[in-house]
Amino acid sequence: MTKRDNLIRAIRFETPEYIPMEFVVNDACWHHFDNEQLYDLLEAHPHLFPDFKRPKGRYKPDYLVNALADKPYTDPWGCVWKTADNGITGSVHIHPLDTWDNFKDYRTPDPAVTDGTYSIDWDQIVQNVREKRAKGDPVTGGLPHGHTFLRIQDIRGYENFIFDMVDERKELLELLDMVENFNRGIIERWIKLEPDVITFPEDLGMQIGPMLSPDQFVKYIKPCYQRLMEPVRNNGILVHMHSDGDIRTLAEDLIDGGVDALNLQDLVNGIDWIADNLAGRVCVDLDIDRQDITFSGTPAQIDSLVREEVEKIGSKKGGLMMIYGLYPGVPIENASALMDAMEKYSYFYS
Repeated sequence: MTKRDNLIRAIRFETPEYIPMEFVVNDACWHHFDNEQLYDLLEAHPHLFPDFKRPKGRYKPDYLVNALADKPYTDPWGCVWKTADNGITGSVHIHPLDTWDNFKDYRTPDPAVTDGTYSIDWDQIVQNVREKRAKGDPVTGGLPHGHTFLRIQDIRGYENFIFDMVDERKELLELLDMVENFNRGIIERWIKLEPDVITFPEDLGMQIGPMLSPDQFVKYIKPCYQRLMEPVRNNGILVHMHSDGDIRTLAEDLIDGGVDALNLQDLVNGIDWIADNLAGRVCVDLDIDRQDITFSGTPAQIDSLVREEVEKIGSKKGGLMMIYGLYPGVPIENASALMDAMEKYSYFYS
């Protein structure tokens, strides 16, 4: 079974051979960790890193333009990003429409050349799709992180955006239409490439509760999601949604909106809550804890955490994927323990 076939079976509850596991090393790790130790770990875990080839010397990541320390980046919407550490995605410090005074002259970027955050080379993407298909890897495309709710927040500023919804500003509806139409241009181009999965990543949650009320989500954001996701589903493409934070009060609307796989954080939302409310209904792409156990726990606790999640949320039928993002500050022995656990429990139901 190819990696692609296994992923599709997991999302569709069609008895995959193993639980899809993804371990992501953030670019900032390469100047915070000993590179040789990281190389050793990646080499020792071929299930997680099948294509890894050990470089010579220090690894030099190609940092994203909004993840360069002390080099502010202005995106195509006019939002200015800043970060203090190479590799860590920045946050928006200047909002181009912090007042509505300049809205009449505000223009939408071109989806033929940008996804709204980064530049796009669609010819290169076509080539990448061909290469993935030839290898039997899944083809995944989609919108950039922060495509709708966060995009408006970046453009207007968080407080302004919240008050815009409360005040029912007509300009907000116009701006939402601009952003949705731009996103549609990206989605339509991806649909033509016939990928297996189209992703809709954006954070809606805080540590406790969402960043907007459920009523505001239903009124302003959910309809945009549904209109963008509908043609994806109509073309037989799987819909994947990501959100960090506590999204328990939004989960039903996300599923109702057409999501096949929902990527959410484990301990923030609660393992038992996820098992009771989502398992078996939607494929859970579980984001493994980055704040507590993997950061300050023991290797034994890490193994126990992953096993508990697989036992409570997983099934031989499928419906579970898992992902972990390694960031600076995690002990190297904990990173090793997590890789061990992810490889071991990937075959828990085999």
